[in-house]
Amino acid sequence: MKMLINVPETVVADALRGMADAYPDLNVDVENRVIVRRDAPVAGQVALVSGGGSGHEPLHGGFVGHGMLSAACPGEVFTSPVPDQMARAAAAVDSGAGVLFIVKNYTGDVLNFDMAAELAEDEGIQVAKVLVNDDVAVTDSLYTAGRRGTGATLFVEKIAGAAAAEGQPLERVESVGRQVNENSRSFGVALSACTTPAKGSPTFDLPAGELELGIGIHGEPGRERRPMMTSGEIADFAVNAVLEDMPPRSPVLVLVNGMGATPLLELFGFNAEVQRVLRERGVAVARTLVGNYVTSLDMAGASVTLCQADEELLRLWDAPVKTPALRWGM
Repeated sequence: MKMLINVPETVVADALRGMADAYPDLNVDVENRVIVRRDAPVAGQVALVSGGGSGHEPLHGGFVGHGMLSAACPGEVFTSPVPDQMARAAAAVDSGAGVLFIVKNYTGDVLNFDMAAELAEDEGIQVAKVLVNDDVAVTDSLYTAGRRGTGATLFVEKIAGAAAAEGQPLERVESVGRQVNENSRSFGVALSACTTPAKGSPTFDLPAGELELGIGIHGEPGRERRPMMTSGEIADFAVNAVLEDMPPRSPVLVLVNGMGATPLLELFGFNAEVQRVLRERGVAVARTLVGNYVTSLDMAGASVTLCQADEELLRLWDAPVKTPALRWGM
């Protein structure tokens, strides 16, 4: 498998060096693996810290900046960052208003963020946590106890980040983040396996002409494999799986997310089918975002995330944001 890298051992460090060169608004500590917005800490504002294994870019480092994360901690590929990284990030961004950890529900992430919270609190930093567990495909997987954290992570980081930027207190920012997670559901589909730099070959076997419904962002198995389906058939299955779990009571934010190797031509076509299914089911759409945001290296496929958004959540979604991967209203 051809890969645009030097050697597998330096792939994360090389990416961080490139990110530092591209985005002068960020302080990128390559050695300690911490990405911090350059103006941190911001006086009077709650700081948001997230992180996870590399390979899901732009999650999380691409969402560091005004209106979203204060810092991100990238681990090795598909491997949780370590507590020292997270504690270092918390110390770098805490203004005295407290720090909110946003944690995807994977066992390593949960354990390490919990340990980091203890380290930060020992240093006098007030810490709260939001656990993201939006995936409806399976209850338990190779990496999780309970539901996996996937596309809703973007909604939590953006909306809670907007609340923090307004100067809302830690308890309120945490509450907003929890509300977003509780109001969000996701379902993903893989058309091909992903390839980790260390392995250099597909991480699982998905025969030609088949797809996996309900795949995880590390290539964890989903609900079932089927012969290849059309974009419309996949949209029917994915959206209905979400709506069966969460019948919307209000208009929804829609994220049609690429898994890394699916071109925008296909994603926009898939979005047309997602919107069709939502119209047929009588679901009002408030806003839609299409693109590669929560990826799985070079996996071909897509995921759909819906978030029920009341007027306050929609206002926070529309608030200004300026990060490498998401920006509007500035």
